[in-house]
Amino acid sequence: MDRPQLELLQSRDLRAALLAVGDIAQTSGSAERFARNGVRVLSGLVASELTTLSLCDLASGRRIVYGVPPGAIGADECAAFDRHFHEHPLVRYHAYERGPCAHRISDSLPTARFRETAIYNDYYRRVGLRHAMALPLRVDEGQLVSFVFNRAGADFTARELALVESLRRPLAAMFVRAAAAEHCAPVLDAELLARHALTPREVEVLRWVSAGKTDRDAAALLDCSPRTVHKHLQRIYTKLGVETRTAAVMRGLGRCW
Repeated sequence: MDRPQLELLQSRDLRAALLAVGDIAQTSGSAERFARNGVRVLSGLVASELTTLSLCDLASGRRIVYGVPPGAIGADECAAFDRHFHEHPLVRYHAYERGPCAHRISDSLPTARFRETAIYNDYYRRVGLRHAMALPLRVDEGQLVSFVFNRAGADFTARELALVESLRRPLAAMFVRAAAAEHCAPVLDAELLARHALTPREVEVLRWVSAGKTDRDAAALLDCSPRTVHKHLQRIYTKLGVETRTAAVMRGLGRCW
């Protein structure tokens, strides 16, 4: 962070940032837990109607988004966002212009101009959000990973921008460590799973099962009960046309079974 940004923060802001980093670090043993705990902690640090961690595949435009409450955003709205993904001001700034720091939509476009764009009218206006700010954790040729803050009222302030920017380096390091811990897990065939209409939650369950986790392990990682994991697995079996977890994993990996 440069000195002008740092000077926007008061001592209580720096204490809050330090506590947030420590809180997230305590339970960031996996990418999944890092995402969910990061969303929880950051939602309390910066006022935001919707705070998420978004993992974007830049080639396909596909996203995995943590932090969206069930039913908060409908399928039509999600599809509208995806249609305009590559036009999004934050995606363009971080992924294509390689902007390294926290950034607001209004830093790229005046609010009046943003409200004339297709993505605003097809997505933001429909879900009742007006402003967004993103904190990038990883940007490379294939992937953009960011915490994203959204709200309907006033735009994010320069102080709030500086506050989240103060977290960027430690949170990026945590994400890299968490992702590395899962690097040895098998890679599921995303296109195959999409063809079989697995939900994002079912994909998460299958990913942990493919990594050798028990129902109880997966439940702890996904913050749900073993019974819920079992129910997800039953639906996965039906969708993939298999009867066992081993067969489901093999199908999920794109191998014949």
